[in-house]
Amino acid sequence: MRVAVIDLGTNTFHLLIARVDRDSHEMLYRERKAVKIGEKGINQGEITQAAWDRALKALNEFKATIDKGNIDKVFATATSAIRNASNGQALVAEIKKQTGIEIEVISGTREAELIHLGASKALDFGDDKNLIMDIGGGSIEFIIADRKQSHWLRSFEVGGQRLVERFHKSDPITSEEIANLHTFFESQLQPLMDACAEFKPHTLVGCSGTFDTLSDIYCEKNHIERDDDATELPFGKEAFESIFQDLITKTREERLAIPGMIEMRVDMIVVACVLIDYLIGKLDLNHIRISAFALKEGILYNVLDSLQADINTSK
Repeated sequence: MRVAVIDLGTNTFHLLIARVDRDSHEMLYRERKAVKIGEKGINQGEITQAAWDRALKALNEFKATIDKGNIDKVFATATSAIRNASNGQALVAEIKKQTGIEIEVISGTREAELIHLGASKALDFGDDKNLIMDIGGGSIEFIIADRKQSHWLRSFEVGGQRLVERFHKSDPITSEEIANLHTFFESQLQPLMDACAEFKPHTLVGCSGTFDTLSDIYCEKNHIERDDDATELPFGKEAFESIFQDLITKTREERLAIPGMIEMRVDMIVVACVLIDYLIGKLDLNHIRISAFALKEGILYNVLDSLQADINTSK
């Protein structure tokens, strides 16, 4: 069976095509598009006309790819920007009308569960507690887990696009803006602080966009050739501290010139890294690891688990 997984994120839309068998899978194709569906509307709870048009264009292009790929099933999910927009369901209906693709708008809790599933397939978390973190444009998901189970998870509607539009007004970011971000984090993330006080994670596991780009920058700087099939990306706490100090002193144009940086990340990466730095300090996190798998891989493994369950039931 060939399946397509579509992840309609706030900044980036992803398409993953895989061959799925009873207890195995093979990744066949990956594509991402910088749709920025939350741009200029996310804090007002709406999808602007320009973002609406970009979303439809991306889904029609994904549909053309899917039609060429002899796909048996399509699994599409939408997250924060669509689930919180007043016109989000209207966009979902229009996508169905134009492409025939059914989109499931998932809750923040379900998003965190699928991110945990994806990351747990990529990394061995060991017996100690890890803080898994996925910084999206609309929401940020946190999961505290070891190799056996997740102990706590939660989604916060404080994603990077929201933070950029609310706090990052200067170029480069100012110390006052960083202080304002810290104050905001203190007011919004107390449930996370309480959970970390209980479970005491010491390793941060990053997933998706910002962390992918941080690893790209690190690899370019240190002439490390990334393995496309690796499930853990090269990175560490010292690498983060060096890159972070560099990012907060640069203008957008200067950041864009950093080897490994891509345009779809250049705006959000500063506020995202301010949050990472804040959490490292507040929670005494000693290590950083990066999972190559996140939400879309979680969806894929969920499909695999369902297939296996169906096979076992029919025996």
